[in-house]
Amino acid sequence: MIILASSSPSRLSVLRSAGVEPAIEPPEVDEDAILRTVRDKSPEDQVCALAHAKATAIASRHLTSVHPGGENPTPRVVIGADSMLYLDGELQGKPHTVEETIRRWTNQRGKTARLITGHCIINLDTTVTDEDTFLRAVSTTVHYAQASDADIRAYANSGEPLNCAGAFTLEAMGGWFIDRIEGDPSSVIGLSLPLVREALYSFGYEVSEFWNRSEHAN
Repeated sequence: MIILASSSPSRLSVLRSAGVEPAIEPPEVDEDAILRTVRDKSPEDQVCALAHAKATAIASRHLTSVHPGGENPTPRVVIGADSMLYLDGELQGKPHTVEETIRRWTNQRGKTARLITGHCIINLDTTVTDEDTFLRAVSTTVHYAQASDADIRAYANSGEPLNCAGAFTLEAMGGWFIDRIEGDPSSVIGLSLPLVREALYSFGYEVSEFWNRSEHAN
């Protein structure tokens, strides 16, 4: 079972499209407080700190619980992730408001940026050590289109980009305004499937052990 330490619809969509129906357990973490403690670190370290805080907050709920699976339990893994945009030497989170979205898009159109997603993946079915915690960031280059003023306003007012790193969603209306990306598209959406696969293999699991959506059943 994959436990997704997030309320992100995009991350849920990535897992569902890959055959996984995760348990959803959004963590309660103070992201601003965490970032203040790592503001002198690299952009990758900062997003990983957020992902680590989210995953460990949820993992701590389960480490003292008895596994419900019986003699042949399904493996349990917690995934925490966080994405931020690195543009012009500045690390940016979600815009949150229409006004801030318009300001950012007016600045970032026609530019190239890095969308960085930190991942923390914890294997719950061992005594958790550093070897049982997979922590890594994935960086993808994003080439923004020269979106028009009218389209920027319309996109911001749609509400779609307000809670998205980089102020866009690659898989939805925001895709109109991205010329191309270089790297892992699933990471831009919010969760890198190649990296999650690598983590599961490092724990000794097969990816197929976590496929549990009915439409993928034989």
